[in-house]
Amino acid sequence: MSRGIRCPIIREGDNLAEIVADSVLAAAREEGFSLRDRDVIAVTESVVARAQGNYASVSAIAKDVRAKTGGGTVGVIFPILSRNRFAICLRGIASGCKKVVLMLSYPSDEVGNELVNIDRLDEAGVNPYSDILTLERYRELFGYGTHEFTGVDYVAYYAELVRSCGAGVDIIFANRPTAILDYTDTVIACDIHTRVRTKRLLRAAGAACVLGLDDILTAPVDGSGYNAEYGLLGSNKATEELVKLFPRDCAPLVADIQARMAAAAGVHVEVMVYGDGAFKDPKGRIWELADPVVSPAYTDGLRGTPNELKLKYLADNDFAGLKGEALREAISRSIRAKDGDLKGKMVSEGTTPRQLTDLIGSLCDLTSGSGDKGTPVVLVQGYFDNYTSR
Repeated sequence: MSRGIRCPIIREGDNLAEIVADSVLAAAREEGFSLRDRDVIAVTESVVARAQGNYASVSAIAKDVRAKTGGGTVGVIFPILSRNRFAICLRGIASGCKKVVLMLSYPSDEVGNELVNIDRLDEAGVNPYSDILTLERYRELFGYGTHEFTGVDYVAYYAELVRSCGAGVDIIFANRPTAILDYTDTVIACDIHTRVRTKRLLRAAGAACVLGLDDILTAPVDGSGYNAEYGLLGSNKATEELVKLFPRDCAPLVADIQARMAAAAGVHVEVMVYGDGAFKDPKGRIWELADPVVSPAYTDGLRGTPNELKLKYLADNDFAGLKGEALREAISRSIRAKDGDLKGKMVSEGTTPRQLTDLIGSLCDLTSGSGDKGTPVVLVQGYFDNYTSR
């Protein structure tokens, strides 16, 4: 069972551990449910960052970019197409340099936001793996399309945003990272999950300065927020001048909540901080995970992956001749006697061996949503139960 837990609006400096524990305990009293060992309390990253006051301004981003790149012509490659996720970051980058050469991946960005339908590439005879398109050629072939869900022409939107910051802008379309080096040898790689490879290829090709979004605001700039591990990755628009950064140093928070629940209710719960879930929308073909990880911090009981038997495999193979109570008992015995590591064995085939935090975090993201539900804490119960649980 996954329950959204309503909480007060969180502000900077609030004691988040106390608020989370009190809110879960209050929900249990009011709704009449019991808390159990191995329940999972998950807290969305946005309220963690808000309580930390982990914000940064356009001017702080600009100052860091200028210091690290020299402030001349900067290649900005593989950004995602998002007003929430990237627009304010781009404003900061553009404010910190004289010119931006913006290189967009196509037909879509890294997480699936589409610039142009892939069938139209085929019709135009364009090979996205090798062809580099100028803005003029892109417009000639594909015109002025808008995003299916937001209605934004991100090519025009990003270009105007850069110009509004006083920087020049050129736009090209390519999927080979080193294509940017024909325009500048100073590059900010803005991809999320492929950033290590992108930076490696650029450095091997002789780029003079290679940064990722994870290399910007890794330390405070004039008292700003920061994230030593992820920099600007995982940030969201807060206002037209501020981004909320991915939360930092979350381990003490999850440990504090765990300890408070043990003291108040006598239960050993697991606790995690979660951001985007790791799932893909089948209609828009957009992969949800725009954060660098699903969970930046979690208690020890959430380490690892599930170790589960596939019940239908047992029922159709090992115990095909049984039914009713005999079948139930045979499967129960198999579960109780299962190996500690089922990797590679047929009885675990199809059991989705992903990290527990990715699976539970995805469930929590779907439960809390991103709108006005007001449930930044999710309580998951029974996740670690199995067929033998009573």
